[in-house]
Amino acid sequence: MSLKMPRRERIAIVQLFGSIGAALRSDEYVPILEALRRNKTIKAVVLDIDSPGGEVPTSAYLQLAVSKLAAEKPVIAFVRGTCASGAYLISCPAQRIVAIPHAVIGSIGVLSFWPVVSELMERLGVRMEVSKGGKLKDMHAFWRAPTDEEREKSQALVDEFHEEFVSTVAEARGLEPDAARALATGELFWAKRALELGLVDELGDQERAIELAMELGKVPRRLIYVKPRRRRLRRWLGRFANMLVEEVGMQMERQLRPRFWF
Repeated sequence: MSLKMPRRERIAIVQLFGSIGAALRSDEYVPILEALRRNKTIKAVVLDIDSPGGEVPTSAYLQLAVSKLAAEKPVIAFVRGTCASGAYLISCPAQRIVAIPHAVIGSIGVLSFWPVVSELMERLGVRMEVSKGGKLKDMHAFWRAPTDEEREKSQALVDEFHEEFVSTVAEARGLEPDAARALATGELFWAKRALELGLVDELGDQERAIELAMELGKVPRRLIYVKPRRRRLRRWLGRFANMLVEEVGMQMERQLRPRFWF
């Protein structure tokens, strides 16, 4: 993805609003973060965050992109509303996390869920015929209840993701693993409490985040707001019907498959 950037040195502000995986898509935001990393005129980046978290793979991919960016130039995470779960994971590589006093922070944990509609199918007279290679190939199937073994396997996946999340928080925030694990209950904290717990660095507004970006990036207060270019399909009214059909089908498929959420 190519971004037209000014020649003068600037601070980039990237808004991360909404659910990760839906509003915040890796195919849109990872190229932006990569372009900002490569662009020599961008001396610091402010991530403007208001997100409840979302899907594990997308959260992890965005966190990786932010890590690469923060390894080369200052990144300041600013929380204007919610920075929970996967959104907090994304903020971890930032050199500083600034939050307004009544932002909500945390929800460090992992959630897995999928629908089971076997009773509904039975009432409708619908059944599923399955041929499979590998006894767990239809694990998380929506047409039947999971077996005890499948529940154990699913919980093992959740535990593995959870431990990785805890390790990332502990390393990023300079916490002992046990201290980070004690905070990883899925609980949300007001920013004031999150500051006491070491999950954020200071309380303030976006101007304070920009001041930190200016200081760490050694750059004047010249700002550029960067956001994805929406696909033409979304702008062309004449193709609205096709887009709607495609989106409904995609959302139905997503709702029926297993989902892991930060």
